[in-house]
Amino acid sequence: MNALQRIALVLTIIGAINWGLIGFFQFDLVAAIFGGQGSALARTVYALVGIAGLINLGLLFRPAEETAGEDAKQPEMR
Repeated sequence: MNALQRIALVLTIIGAINWGLIGFFQFDLVAAIFGGQGSALARTVYALVGIAGLINLGLLFRPAEETAGEDAKQPEMR
């Protein structure tokens, strides 16, 4: 997994947490931090999370052998 995919994964996780908060508690953390859903910063975060989701969509269609092969290439950390 390259750096862009890792950043996209982190942004997707942030989006998932935000949607979980909205679903369970009706609380939009991104809007609360950045000044409401209509603010430029909040809309930028929403857009980045959306783009990250599209980038991660490519992982869904990646062959399993290719994904497993990348894990085998990584040096083991001790």
